[in-house]
Amino acid sequence: MDCFINVILPIPLEKSFTYAITQAEAEFLKPGMRVSVPFGKSKIYTAIVFNVHNEAPLVYDAKQIHQILDDSPIVTQEQLQHWQWIAKYYLCTIGEVMRAALPSGFILESETVISKNNEIVINDEDLKDDEFLIYEALHHQSSLKIQDLMSILDKKNVLPVINRLLDKNAISVEETVYQKYKPKLVRYVKLHSQYTSESKLQDLLNELSRAPKQRHVVMTLFSISATTKKPVKVSDLIKDGDASSTVIKTLIDKGVFEAYHIQHDRVEFSGKDNEHSKQLNEYQAKALDEINQSFKNQNITLIHGVTSSGKTEIYVKLIEEQLKAKKQVLYLLPEIALTTQLVSRLQNYFGEKVAVFHSKYSSHERVEVWNNMLRNSLKAQIILGARSSMLLPFQNLGLVIVDEEHESSFKQFDPAPRYHARDAAIVLASIFKAKTLLGSATPSLESYYNAKQGKYGFVELKHRFNNVLMPDIELVDIKDKHKRKRMNGHFSDRLIEEMTETLKDGYQIILFQNRRGFSPIIECNTCGHSPQCPNCDVSLTFHQYKNQLRCHYCGYNTVMPKTCEACGSVELDNKGFGTEQVEEEVKLLFPDHNVARMDLDTTRGKYGYEKIITALEQGEIDILVGTQMLTKGLDFRNVKLVGIMNADNMLNFPDFRAHERSYQLMTQVSGRAGRTDKRGKVLIQTYNPYHKILQQVSTNDYEQMFNEQLNERHDYKYPPIYRLIKITLKHKDYQKVDVGAEWYAKSLRTVFKQHVLGPEFPPVSRIRNQYLKNILIKIPQKQSLSKTKEAIIKINNSFFSIKDFRAVRVILNVDNY
Repeated sequence: MDCFINVILPIPLEKSFTYAITQAEAEFLKPGMRVSVPFGKSKIYTAIVFNVHNEAPLVYDAKQIHQILDDSPIVTQEQLQHWQWIAKYYLCTIGEVMRAALPSGFILESETVISKNNEIVINDEDLKDDEFLIYEALHHQSSLKIQDLMSILDKKNVLPVINRLLDKNAISVEETVYQKYKPKLVRYVKLHSQYTSESKLQDLLNELSRAPKQRHVVMTLFSISATTKKPVKVSDLIKDGDASSTVIKTLIDKGVFEAYHIQHDRVEFSGKDNEHSKQLNEYQAKALDEINQSFKNQNITLIHGVTSSGKTEIYVKLIEEQLKAKKQVLYLLPEIALTTQLVSRLQNYFGEKVAVFHSKYSSHERVEVWNNMLRNSLKAQIILGARSSMLLPFQNLGLVIVDEEHESSFKQFDPAPRYHARDAAIVLASIFKAKTLLGSATPSLESYYNAKQGKYGFVELKHRFNNVLMPDIELVDIKDKHKRKRMNGHFSDRLIEEMTETLKDGYQIILFQNRRGFSPIIECNTCGHSPQCPNCDVSLTFHQYKNQLRCHYCGYNTVMPKTCEACGSVELDNKGFGTEQVEEEVKLLFPDHNVARMDLDTTRGKYGYEKIITALEQGEIDILVGTQMLTKGLDFRNVKLVGIMNADNMLNFPDFRAHERSYQLMTQVSGRAGRTDKRGKVLIQTYNPYHKILQQVSTNDYEQMFNEQLNERHDYKYPPIYRLIKITLKHKDYQKVDVGAEWYAKSLRTVFKQHVLGPEFPPVSRIRNQYLKNILIKIPQKQSLSKTKEAIIKINNSFFSIKDFRAVRVILNVDNY
């Protein structure tokens, strides 16, 4: 009987592909194992087995697989089920989900290898210069890789040369697959077995009396093994024995020491988990009890707890209960900056049971977390991470905690799959029949609406820990301050006064400006010209610390010009301001205090967040300037004052969520103030202090903001009343995007009538030399979501069947919030 497998390939294919296997392979292979398979003319891919069956494909002949790469599945059945849901719901392919889920160390790459054809003799005169160089190199080496050819010819495009040599039958080309993940091996030493008896050991020490350094290293080895009772690392021996690696090598060569390797995890916990979780206060205890009650009837519960109410300690108690029941916990956070602070806190309670997973970790480190989870190891009982950690191979999930659930960072925008981690985690929990807890001081309208409708359980925590009062929020009218000449740069006299007072009392300050760089616009005072990005429709942002203009969309950068490129004038002026400018002004205003900045530019390294957060916690920084990274749930004990430099640029953003986001952002950043015993102070600088959102922030009135925004969403048909699917068309030719978008929108209108908005160019209509045009589909509550998606896919397929539109890229973004 013929046997076949369906596989998932890590490329965007609409269907799974079928390959032929032998009977023995069919008995060995299980869904979730990796196989390498040929695909296309000569490519080899790492694929995941989806299922084993006996049905031959009807349209094509099934090729044989290349090789089996695993002894047991590396992807679980639950994951495959979850991947299918993500692909179906977010209108992408399962291959794209696989690409996002698997650490790149698991996806073996194929490499083209060139070797000489020994059956044919080629005359050197028949070869051109570049062909001769390669052919000559193959006389000395049996095979060459593409990378080698590039360095031999000193050029990037070597394909034409390879093709010419292939035509002359001088070479053969094949693909070889190589493994990316390399385990970390640590070198250890022990005394050779022949020296175990006391007499032999005495002879050895006498023999080494003429080599005191070697004798000292042998004695050090004894003392380390006696005290630790563990194998001895070479690195420890070098450090403690004050020896060089040459001395140890000599002892190994003499046969005194034996060297061996032990495989280690790259990320290891070195502290002690000796701290007990804190005693909850009456409000926390009541909230914990309400959550447990709610979980009896509901699978999802929303906890609305004001900033600094101690939600994390409630989560810790819930995690303890899950660990007692031998279940795993997924703790999702929107920002890597947050994981940094929380890791040490959770490790104090749970030690090495906490595993961390996010994009700042290397591929090797991610593979190790994945393997620990597959084995259901003790090192992976609590998974703490950003959105991608939801795609890990859980074995026995009992609880999902989504902290700061309102955050837009949970939504993946590019590349596909464009999933929302909060919603996808809820589905993952339902696959395991686990519970989900959503936590936030400013819940998203969707979650709060679901709680109001009875879809989710709902728990409130209105008191801050230690009964500290909510911060005192003051609105500063900078329009009036400008008139009265009471501004110093971008600082009002009121903000400077409060900052001076706070620093005098020995407290710290956070200043929030949601724009990085020095100045978003450079303008010539003579002719009004402003330098633009050549690839995008935006002005370049000035970054002073590198003295360059940068585009925040495509990364293009150029040196800051001394004169205007248009008219040659030297009068170049800054318009607007970013974190760099705020930092500089603060340094001038408070020269005796330490100022630091936390934005994308200062946190690029793996430990970028950690350094800044630790410095602030240890009091090395007096004033921290930052973007929205600062706003999310960070717990700083000594911050008494928060200054929001300009609230207006958030409020006046062209997005239906602008007001909701502004409220959340300002409330969250305000929550960083006064978290211990003293009441904090927040100053919000604005040109319009009477704006309703600012009034709601100053009175901390979430309910009023929710009701107002919900009424507007009702009137204008936006989530949570209607669902959204955004379709973006992209191409470098303006005409193609324009015509294609009109055709697409027209086709959608035949099905969805007035619920189609657009096509419309977004505020930034060209990014990386690609023009963009958006179409928005609004889906009423009673309309079937699956049927809507089917109709969109049909129209999408028709669109690509038209020759002129094939080159246009279409991005389908479901639940675009």
